[in-house]
Amino acid sequence: MSEQNSRRHFIKKSAIAGAGIALLPNFSFGNTVLVNKDKLKIGLIGLGLRGTNHLNNLLLRDDVIVTAICDIDSNRNEIALNIIKEAKVTKPHVFGKNEYAYRNLLDLENVDAVIISTPWLWHARMSKDAMLAGKYTGVEVSAANTMEECWDLVNIHEKTGTHLMILENVNYRRDIMAVLNMVRQDVFGELVHFRCGYQHDLRFVKLNDGKTAYGKGVEFGDKGISESKWRTQHSVSRNADVYPTHGVGPVATMCNINRGNRFSSISSNATKSIGLHNYIVKNGGEDHVNSKVRFKQGDVITSTIETTNGETIIVTHDCNLPRPYSLGFRVQGANGLWEVDGNRIYIEGKSEPHRWEDADEWLKKYDHPLWKKYGEHAMGAGHGGMDFFVINAFVESAKRNIAPPLDVYDAAAWSSITPLSEISIENNGEPQNFPDFTRGLWMKRQPYNWIKDSY
Repeated sequence: MSEQNSRRHFIKKSAIAGAGIALLPNFSFGNTVLVNKDKLKIGLIGLGLRGTNHLNNLLLRDDVIVTAICDIDSNRNEIALNIIKEAKVTKPHVFGKNEYAYRNLLDLENVDAVIISTPWLWHARMSKDAMLAGKYTGVEVSAANTMEECWDLVNIHEKTGTHLMILENVNYRRDIMAVLNMVRQDVFGELVHFRCGYQHDLRFVKLNDGKTAYGKGVEFGDKGISESKWRTQHSVSRNADVYPTHGVGPVATMCNINRGNRFSSISSNATKSIGLHNYIVKNGGEDHVNSKVRFKQGDVITSTIETTNGETIIVTHDCNLPRPYSLGFRVQGANGLWEVDGNRIYIEGKSEPHRWEDADEWLKKYDHPLWKKYGEHAMGAGHGGMDFFVINAFVESAKRNIAPPLDVYDAAAWSSITPLSEISIENNGEPQNFPDFTRGLWMKRQPYNWIKDSY
């Protein structure tokens, strides 16, 4: 039996639904009517690489029906329809006539929930329309681009009672969940400091075209392909940390942001911008028209966040220079610390004094119960298996119509780093205060019980 068929058999035949319970909240806002749908009817808005990955994972489930799909690129719709045909399930409604065709999808009665995997500028507006239509909403990261959009998401959720989950898959990464387990069991002691970020050489993604293989293109916008059609424009127009949630999401969960703690202020600085220009000159020549483009975004953006409980979080955005991939995690407390780079840990009284030790045994010892039980079957789902768990949490939350583990308040707080960092950079690093998106309820909300093995 192939790996994919093995996973399909496991997901369809086992009691996998219980796996979602351990990642569901014990306190929620808005509409909490328990629906407990046997079959969740899902519409997919955006069918690029990310949306197609979600489609593949949803089609393995016996408790989901994909009833509608939407993409303005007809080729992506055709790719999705072929995947659905091979899965031997009912053909969905198809939309994509124009940029607002997704609203026709939202009008369908046979859509209970939607997953939005479109370019960033559409995330908030599509999420708002989805919640107003009463659809349980999952949105890819980041959820919003402006402070107004962050507040819109919160206000519409509170007005309608419709839930939104930010689909931050790194929160479900195996090492992250093991370290979260260590945090909850007080291995590090009282928490003091974190580091994280998105450090990923994306020059080949931001500059590409249909004629050149990935890694050598120098076009973007109308001439680009895939993410270079839209992502690169953010580097032209904004000097900000435009993609903070892969790093901040896991750290925010560890220090209970919006649940007994909150972000209080942020100060951001940016370096000069040379990376994308140098890449264009190297691969397209000094005379290429794009060599004259002035990229506004600094190559390395560093933000320092302070929390109400007294921790600091250093967040780094570094995507335009040559470097290996890293999210740069560091979790530090009164008793020791863990760093992802080098996979190293030091715990006072346990480690040899003043010497790092390899973290493998610690991560194995504190491996999350869900990864212990379902890790083997999750591995083929994408991104090392974490896509399996994030989609499962979304589906199980939507079936019960309860607040997801990564909710609208998380989406707003994490996404607000982008506009706040932009303002801070414009003002020479001047600290900017985070708004309280929970309107004071962060003091009463209890942390999610991510660790309890309750299935």
